[in-house]
Amino acid sequence: MSDKHNENTNEQPILTTRQGHPVYDNQNLRSVGDRGPATLENYQFMEKMAHFDRERIPERVVHARGTGAHGYFEAYGSVGDQPISKFTRAKLFQEKGKRTPVLIRFSTVIHGGHSPETLRDPRGFAVKFYTEDGNWDLVGNNLKVFFIRDAIKFPDFIHAFKPDPVTNRQDPNRQFDFVCQTPETMHTITWLFSPWGIPADYRHMEGSGVNTYKWVNAQGEAVLVKYHWVPDQGVKNLTQEQANAIQGKNFNHATQDLYEAIERGEYPSWELRVQIMSDDEHPELDFDPLDDTKLWPEDQFPMLPVGKMTLDKNPANFFAEVEQAAFGTGVLVDGLDFSDDKMLQGRSFSYSDTQRYRVGTNYLQLPVNHPKTHVATNQRDGNMSYSVDGIDSGENPHVNYEPSLQHGLKEAPRAGVEHTPQVSGKLVRQAIDRKNPYKQAGERYRSFADWERDELVNNLVTALKSCIPAIQERMVYHLSQCDADYGQRVASGIGISVKTEAVAGD
Repeated sequence: MSDKHNENTNEQPILTTRQGHPVYDNQNLRSVGDRGPATLENYQFMEKMAHFDRERIPERVVHARGTGAHGYFEAYGSVGDQPISKFTRAKLFQEKGKRTPVLIRFSTVIHGGHSPETLRDPRGFAVKFYTEDGNWDLVGNNLKVFFIRDAIKFPDFIHAFKPDPVTNRQDPNRQFDFVCQTPETMHTITWLFSPWGIPADYRHMEGSGVNTYKWVNAQGEAVLVKYHWVPDQGVKNLTQEQANAIQGKNFNHATQDLYEAIERGEYPSWELRVQIMSDDEHPELDFDPLDDTKLWPEDQFPMLPVGKMTLDKNPANFFAEVEQAAFGTGVLVDGLDFSDDKMLQGRSFSYSDTQRYRVGTNYLQLPVNHPKTHVATNQRDGNMSYSVDGIDSGENPHVNYEPSLQHGLKEAPRAGVEHTPQVSGKLVRQAIDRKNPYKQAGERYRSFADWERDELVNNLVTALKSCIPAIQERMVYHLSQCDADYGQRVASGIGISVKTEAVAGD
């Protein structure tokens, strides 16, 4: 039967049920007389209402508020002035001009699905590459660094920044209660409470993979790598006063801006740049290169361009293409690999696990998540399964296991030498040795323009004024360790003195 929706006729298409039954009356329930009662046999009504009751899938615990667009990534075929094959065998990077389709989802982290896009919050920056070797998800945010370096603390961090479980309101006392006892947060807090904490919109926003990954070449040799997206449109941020003014008129401003720019043909683009480091501990650095609360100094590890992403198509259906889009930090293709970053290890379980709960065990069968290449697995069934992987490629439908002598699936040949890093050590529960929580936060403070420092201090003072004295004292101590002027200005703003001795427990 044709499914062309009457493209070649002037006839108005006919309304049906999901079973394909024509709907003859969409205005009235079937009832006993015109006043009722209604009867249980109203299949059309029950299908319609039952589906309506289920129109929303569970909201993301984090990154609930977001929007997205389609586009493409065009490789330069090089990293800086060197052939990229020296560092990675990932196919999408190898040829100059090679284009890979992408889907991007921008988001806010803490707030709910219908929250204003002017709130102070990190912005998610997640890109799905539909490569010839399957999907690659590069999942990060706009601030380049994160609050914590160990994934076991992630639920606590999110709980502290989410609304109070009793009052259902966000509370600086809860947020800074966690922050003041976790000095590693100082760097991200300094970014977040500056104007960088409220990007003007998504088009004028940087992105970063945040975590440390690896690139692997054909010989199985690996290097550490960090990813950064630099907007060709430039970077624009908002002061709190500017954000308040926008929020009073339009709480969807960033979603609207992205959609309308693409509709006008003003396609936003970002250059992908990487920092590369040899895969070892680097004792010459005063921080651990796997610590995602730290930046790699650009003078030592320069930003090297590898390609450009352009967004040129809006979703035709927001729910199907954005809300149901599912990303995971563990989704890598050949030539890309994991580092030992403990935050990355934890995220790689959490992200895909939450998609199986939120969208369903067969979320990868949905068109927006399905790779644009051959898929053949021995996975079967589960909720909302509507296809069998690989059955159209000649696999024996009776065989859903491996190995088999009866024309089942077989293992793929390797694309290059396997990367086999050496791992040894005692199994412990310990923090990294080189914590150094204050240095880069102080450098960030001093790098801001005067107006950015004024805005940062004012925003922190406003939040900390509502906190209990013990939290205020701890925060001022930590900020003073970052930079004496930083701590003194915040202390003066909230009306307390700076304590010079270390706070117990830090």
